[in-house]
Amino acid sequence: MHPTIKNSLENSISYDAYRTLMQHLVETQATTGVDQNEALINYTMLNAKRMKRWDKTVKVSEEIKQKITALDKKVTWLIITESWCGDAAHVIPVLNKLADLNPNITFRLVERDKNLDLIDMFLTNGGRAIAKLIMLDDETGEVLNTFGPRPSEATALVNAYKAEHGKLTPEFKQDLQVWYNKNKGQNIINDITAMLCEFQSEVCA
Repeated sequence: MHPTIKNSLENSISYDAYRTLMQHLVETQATTGVDQNEALINYTMLNAKRMKRWDKTVKVSEEIKQKITALDKKVTWLIITESWCGDAAHVIPVLNKLADLNPNITFRLVERDKNLDLIDMFLTNGGRAIAKLIMLDDETGEVLNTFGPRPSEATALVNAYKAEHGKLTPEFKQDLQVWYNKNKGQNIINDITAMLCEFQSEVCA
């Protein structure tokens, strides 16, 4: 295992601990990261509500459950995130719901700005975009795959908008939140299932 990944894993926390951290940030009107500005604090408060809602409402079909439980390789899903990130608030609860289905999947989280060496190994188009999932083989330490910062359909929407307008506007970002709410995590679930299928054929069955 790469030393940077190993070090980040040693300093990672569980999903329950991360949710507790989010609640503490809300109560103390703070955010993760060095920059404690009002906008990021407000995003953290909003994201805590989003995560709480997704924890209760994400649904996984029986077909997908069977595919996820078919994974017999012990893996760790290491997530790079920050409390203020809107995409992360939609994505992470869905990933956790999938990880909960199989005891072979260990789910851990780290803050991006405390692990810049790590995120710099997994840039998206040269940027430190989050949330980022790193799938690790527990036996070999090999990086099996990565996911993020957004599911495939949301990524296509973002890329098309950037191509036409040059940058993302507040209006588009609001539209993207609407997309997440309508999709209910299903695009994330399908993307992850397809990734697992790539290194274990039983998941595809």
